[in-house]
Amino acid sequence: MKTSQNGMVHLVGAGPGDPELITLKGLRLLESADCVVYDALADAALLSRCKPGCEKIYVGKRAGNHALPQEQINELLISCAGKYASTVRLKGGDPYIFGRGSEEALALLAAGVPFHVVPGITSAIAGPASIGIPLTHRGVCSQFTVFTGHEMPGKEESSLDIPAIAATPGTKVILMGMSRLRGTLQALVEAGMDAATPAAAVQWATTPRQKWVEATLGSLADAVEGVLGSPAVVVIGDVVSLRSQLGAAKPLPLAGKRIVVTRTREQASGLASRLSALGADVLELPTIKIVPPTDRKDFAAAVVDSPHYDWLVFSSPNGVKKFFEAFFAVYEDIRELGGARIAAVGPGTAAELKKYGLMVDVMPAKAVAEELIAEFDRKGDEFGGVANVTMLWVHSEKGRDVIYKELMKRQAIVDECIAYNTVPETEDPTGARARLVAEGADLITFTSSSTVQNFMALNLPLPQGCKVASIGPVTTATLKEHGLTPDAESPVHNIEDLVQTIVKHFGN
Repeated sequence: MKTSQNGMVHLVGAGPGDPELITLKGLRLLESADCVVYDALADAALLSRCKPGCEKIYVGKRAGNHALPQEQINELLISCAGKYASTVRLKGGDPYIFGRGSEEALALLAAGVPFHVVPGITSAIAGPASIGIPLTHRGVCSQFTVFTGHEMPGKEESSLDIPAIAATPGTKVILMGMSRLRGTLQALVEAGMDAATPAAAVQWATTPRQKWVEATLGSLADAVEGVLGSPAVVVIGDVVSLRSQLGAAKPLPLAGKRIVVTRTREQASGLASRLSALGADVLELPTIKIVPPTDRKDFAAAVVDSPHYDWLVFSSPNGVKKFFEAFFAVYEDIRELGGARIAAVGPGTAAELKKYGLMVDVMPAKAVAEELIAEFDRKGDEFGGVANVTMLWVHSEKGRDVIYKELMKRQAIVDECIAYNTVPETEDPTGARARLVAEGADLITFTSSSTVQNFMALNLPLPQGCKVASIGPVTTATLKEHGLTPDAESPVHNIEDLVQTIVKHFGN
């Protein structure tokens, strides 16, 4: 946060759709921003990279439906600069290519607000490339023209010179042109272009939602009717003929599948990125969020006392993360933890501990509390059992008490360290809930009982034919309590295995 004068506004290009196509500089600025003002075309997954407490303001535009008029967006950016040290204006594609970024920059300049521009990959290039069409190719084309189809050819106020565009050699690329495509293509033919010129259109380029149509200049308008909509990129020229060779990649295993991720916003990106990499169209619909425990003093006291225990028992990756955030606020060196043995409820929790250089002494193959207790029983002789040893159990406020009760039965001296709480997620800044209702989904993933309970509390209709995937038996039991039987359950109960289970499910 700032205290005086204007903060910096960064006009950042988010790229053409795939969240991994943002630049490193853009991502760095996004992760450190105090405020993010974002468009509809900036992928929702990028918002999960924002730091806690970052204000997120949606100003998206879609097919004439504007959350805010451009003049009000300009005023908003000026206002944000007065409140925050760093504001990121996240724009789809490149800020200066038909993105009205220059208008925002001029408004900031006039208001005396410092700004700078971080270029992004424009869909004009990435869209055709994503389906195997290069805009230039030696021996075929050595130049290209990019223009907006948002203006109606022939309008008195239009700045487009269609005859000049038609006469210019090379590839033509039309952005924002789907609503007036037929008129634009007809005008190009009337201006002298051959109606047989190869042409294509690609919608939602570079994302798992991507689809395209290949035709000719004269037939493309008919070919896209009822098949493609906005946002889409249209490319016209002989380079389109290269698509049959350069766009022949083997489909990914989850291509064409829309999968809902219900984890917390902070955790969703890990599962979402794995599913997206396999071709899935992922809807991030967090149903829970992580908040501090009700009794923060007890949590802090437990962390301070943690070096005095014989064992530290962690029930979840979130518990590990919150515990060590607090630990390093008090201690400077991991060695101050002392010689405590470490137990983890499963591989995911163990992986989080490894980030801090800690290996586990006891961990079951399956991430279930009962399995952890069974593992203690199996390995007890190696460390002399648990009777009369001190244990600090790090867990969530709403966690099951199986570990506590069973260790106490075995005469361990167990104290609780409640590191966090889970509460329902009330925000839906990306419109994922509306999209689920409107477009449906092929599968919904549940990674804990709380994701099940809070999803059901949203009262969203389960799309027809939609399948359900569970991370393990505890989550499955909760699903069944709500009348849902999972179509797939991860046998190892971690994220990696859940992903593979989903792939196998759709491969059957």
